[in-house]
Amino acid sequence: MTDQIPHNAQKHVVIGAGPAGRATATHLKNLEHQVVLISRSGSGPTIHGVERVAVDATDAQALVRAVDGAEVMYNCMNPTSYARWATEWPPIHAALMHTAQVTGAVLVTLSNLYMYGPQRDASPITPESPEDPQDDKGRIRARMDCETLQAHQDGTLRAVVVRASDFLGPDIGAKGHGTRNIPAIAHGRRAYVLGRTDQPHSWTYIDDAAATLATVATSPETHGRVWFAPTNAPVTQRELADQIAAVLQVPSPKISSLPLGLMKVMGIASPLIREISSIAYQFKGPWVIDSSATSQAVGVYPTGWNTVVRRSARGNVDEASEFS
Repeated sequence: MTDQIPHNAQKHVVIGAGPAGRATATHLKNLEHQVVLISRSGSGPTIHGVERVAVDATDAQALVRAVDGAEVMYNCMNPTSYARWATEWPPIHAALMHTAQVTGAVLVTLSNLYMYGPQRDASPITPESPEDPQDDKGRIRARMDCETLQAHQDGTLRAVVVRASDFLGPDIGAKGHGTRNIPAIAHGRRAYVLGRTDQPHSWTYIDDAAATLATVATSPETHGRVWFAPTNAPVTQRELADQIAAVLQVPSPKISSLPLGLMKVMGIASPLIREISSIAYQFKGPWVIDSSATSQAVGVYPTGWNTVVRRSARGNVDEASEFS
């Protein structure tokens, strides 16, 4: 059951009930919108005041029925596995575009940074940086974002794209590069990371991404382009692990980097690790973004770093690591 909805509340539909979708639904509910959270099963943890609905996102007609009457629809989805992106994303993307066109709802996409290649110099990545995807995942994401924004420019739908770096926050667990080792750190085990431990890396707090989605959704002047979710100054994987340990009041962990050769061997049995190895360049050198344009334009700023680390550390202690 949902709370009584204010008479002037807008209907907002969040598609995808993973960590980002749940964070977005929670933020929208706190803004007193009427919020519908869609996933294939319609199940999952209860979010007070949010209606959960089971919809297959590849079924365009079912999606239209669910979104009908909404002011905004948020694409917070990801396919079931990295290894299935090439087959699962195209029908989902087509259904999302069709639904936005038919219903008139603003299509707000939560995207990532896979379309950018290795950082070649000291300049941070911005939304205007040249795209240079290194694998199919990056090419798929780049193509979807491009097609969505082109449709906006053509006037066939309204759209805006928000890109975020690797997530920190509670309840992310093994899905996040920055959170998958928290159980190991908490219990004094060795932490295994991608790439190098001494390179600066940008980490986006998941609630800041949610706040950005909600803000640009109802700000027509921001539509038709890419924005970066507000993100704190970069820290290395070593620094992050030490800060997590300090929050949990445990010794600084021993850290080992997973060699690329070992990842290839592990990838034989694990499609996830096989796909992760293709984006390992993001952890071998600097991976730093500049999100200041978003804060200046829409007034959303990163949550304080100490708060981000504290909530991430305490909110992921019981999750399992893919590499453990």
